[in-house]
Amino acid sequence: MLTPDDALLTGRVVVVTGAAAGIGRATALACKAFGAELAVCDRNAEGLDDLGATSTAVLDVRDVTAVEAWVADLDRVDVLVNNAGGTFRADFLDVNAKGQQALVDENWTSVTTFVRACVPKMPDAGSIVNVTSVEAHRAAPGYGVYAAMKAAVENLTRTLSLELSDRGIRVNCIAPDLIPTEGELGLAADEYPVAPIGLTGHPDDCAAAVVYLASPMARFVTGTTLHVDGGSNAARGWHRSPDGGWVP
Repeated sequence: MLTPDDALLTGRVVVVTGAAAGIGRATALACKAFGAELAVCDRNAEGLDDLGATSTAVLDVRDVTAVEAWVADLDRVDVLVNNAGGTFRADFLDVNAKGQQALVDENWTSVTTFVRACVPKMPDAGSIVNVTSVEAHRAAPGYGVYAAMKAAVENLTRTLSLELSDRGIRVNCIAPDLIPTEGELGLAADEYPVAPIGLTGHPDDCAAAVVYLASPMARFVTGTTLHVDGGSNAARGWHRSPDGGWVP
């Protein structure tokens, strides 16, 4: 029978990348509140010190050597949250080779690096949660490479859910949208677009989804994407009209 204890992460080592701010920070704090032991990293030291993590690393997730060295020092990893990522706005033809490689390394290669480093330290019944984006599921003018990498991570998630199934390791995604974070679109939280559900999102909404997917409550959930977007993916271009109806 399901009990409140099934939502806990007590005694589990949770690795969170990009944990200094935004969704990553909210996720780290939520996992700790639910009993997890934290191992966190970010290239910005600010925001890591007060997380109460057992292991903290200031590193760039694009630096394969640094990532492998840090993870090698961890005794084990029960949950991996691949949150780190980033982008910039530019039409595809205006993105040069260096800019493209930076996007690939931050949003795709970092995920594959952490998976390869962490899985050997992961006991049976572990969990991987990849933070993708609504842009993985629709066109993204001005963010073509970023969206393509997020779509690649979403596809890899399904593959890994099968390849790691013999060990009971579950692999899932969350796909956020309309979650105001530091610097996002340059908008303050009270200026951010309201989701179809009539609310403005919060990083804690994503953290709640990660805690669920990492916990025993989601023991039968793998290879799937949980959209944390207030209905924007469902809307697919539909907008609420002034009279309260919906128009394309």
